[in-house]
Amino acid sequence: MTKSDSGRDSTNKVGNTGKDGSTRKDGGTGKDGLPLRIAQQPEADELLARSPLAALVGMLLDQQVPMEWAFTGPYTLAERMGSDDLDAGKIAAYDPDAFTSLFTTKPALHRYPGSMAQRVQQLCQYLVAEYEGDASAVWRDAGTGEELLRRLNALPGFGTQKAQIFLALLGKQFGVRPTGWRAAAGAYGEDGSRRSVADITGPESLAEVRAHKQEAKAAAKAAKAAKTAKAAKTATTATTAKAAKGPSKG
Repeated sequence: MTKSDSGRDSTNKVGNTGKDGSTRKDGGTGKDGLPLRIAQQPEADELLARSPLAALVGMLLDQQVPMEWAFTGPYTLAERMGSDDLDAGKIAAYDPDAFTSLFTTKPALHRYPGSMAQRVQQLCQYLVAEYEGDASAVWRDAGTGEELLRRLNALPGFGTQKAQIFLALLGKQFGVRPTGWRAAAGAYGEDGSRRSVADITGPESLAEVRAHKQEAKAAAKAAKAAKTAKAAKTATTATTAKAAKGPSKG
């Protein structure tokens, strides 16, 4: 066990230890026994709560699609594989074309099913090679938030932002809180924030997170437009100044 930033003991494994320290059967709950409401679908959320690999795959799929679609993906994938859970070893060894068909079959698992199927398979191959196929081993014995961030950032398909969001998700909803986890997660680790999937606990918070993302996207678009306009103005000024000087003498 490790100390959380608030000083409370917390276990460094998803969904295996109750508040009293006793081992409990995995179920559809996150930290403090509260139900997960990320996918907004009970069966999908139940899988996320008990399956570390499902949570990782959901995070990997969380790009360019609605968050609830991404985190429902692991449940749909497990169903199409004829199982009630995901197995890293099985996915890693799956025929690539057959695995891609699991994603492209309508309704598709993602906006870009082909590329995401490849990324999920690469993630599972990495987990098999580095962690014997055990997704929870990525964070189980991480001593600090920075160490956990480095491990997550090393996963195929996980850039710094995605790694920080998942670190925040582990801390806020799964009780995985190594020393310094909030700082390592950056703004996503802030208490009471509404920035990412780590903050979704139901329909209301989902709407708040979506609104924040839309605002951030609009701000980024405005900043890009301002930068382009400034560059164009600078170029025009330079051209005008050059023209005012007249032709250079040879």
